[in-house]
Amino acid sequence: MKAGWEVRPLGEVCEILDRLRKPITKRDRQAGPYPYYGATGVLDHVEGYLFDEKLVLIGEDGAKWEAGANSAFSIDGKTWVNNHAHVIRPHRGEALDDWLIYYLNASDLMPYVSGMTVPKLNQGRLREIPIPLPPLEEQQRIVALVDEAFEGLARARAHAEANLQNARELFSDGLERAYLKLAAGAPSVDLEELCTPRGVTYGVIKLGERVPSGVPCLRTSNVRRLAFDLDGIKLIAPALSAEYHRTILEGGEVLVNVRGTLGGVATVPDDMIGWNISREVAMVVIDPKVAMPEFVSFFVATRTAQNWLTGMEKGAAYKGINLSDLRKLKVPLPTLPLQRQAVEVASVLQASATSVSEAYKSKLQDINDLRQSLLQKAFAGELI
Repeated sequence: MKAGWEVRPLGEVCEILDRLRKPITKRDRQAGPYPYYGATGVLDHVEGYLFDEKLVLIGEDGAKWEAGANSAFSIDGKTWVNNHAHVIRPHRGEALDDWLIYYLNASDLMPYVSGMTVPKLNQGRLREIPIPLPPLEEQQRIVALVDEAFEGLARARAHAEANLQNARELFSDGLERAYLKLAAGAPSVDLEELCTPRGVTYGVIKLGERVPSGVPCLRTSNVRRLAFDLDGIKLIAPALSAEYHRTILEGGEVLVNVRGTLGGVATVPDDMIGWNISREVAMVVIDPKVAMPEFVSFFVATRTAQNWLTGMEKGAAYKGINLSDLRKLKVPLPTLPLQRQAVEVASVLQASATSVSEAYKSKLQDINDLRQSLLQKAFAGELI
């Protein structure tokens, strides 16, 4: 922070209008033209409004408050705000709206957040957050520089995101063509016909509390399209896993998401032997004498199979695929040599797509880092 800048608590440079906000349950909302805001943005549009001016919101609960999490944002015009976002009206003779938003988003506010199970930035701690206050003219100059820089970064981000999506589409196109070509003329069989007696089943129904040094249990968030994401892996009690011994992984099983986030499919590697799965994930145990598990995984990842699975979704609030339907998924069954050739082609395509995707993801991370660096320079008074 630049020497000579005044620093004052947020509660002294704004009016907090939390007393005026009001939640409406989803059941009681009347559809209308006015945005209904929560902790992270617009949740719905309703009939009626509580505010009709430019204001600043920041999440009270249900948000993220780390540096760069963009927990603060602007609203304007006729709006309704529920009780999960603080409503701030800056004293505009002292602090600009965008100055506050940029500063709050650049700062790590976690030291002001309380609660372990339900983290919350309560109003008392919100008021204590120190805000640097250069003269208004300096605030305006710095905000204008940041706005201009962020416009350029937004264009760069949009370009990188478009290229990332293109890489994914190219892989999908190539995978579809490879399978259509190599499976042409092959008979199609029900998925269950490819299985050992272990068949198609799902895993642990209630995972319970996380158990340190427990058994890793894969959920839909961990099973991605032809890959595993082990961030946030759930560890369950060994005794609970033993109750569901039928889905203790032995390596080579095909896992398919059947609840929540659909589309995930991957083959279990040997380093996951002994792990388990939740009921959101189906375990498909392929007989290697009949089909290659990797061939089945790649097929389930094709647009053809994904579209079929989407068409089998049932339920309103919690959509999913019944195992009885999944068992009837038609899978082309060329000879094992042709399956092996299809897997080799698909693996090359996947490796190429992954390499390109990682490059664009790295570029997106660089853009995020540059945003944060610009904000740090701005509030250190280093933007000339």
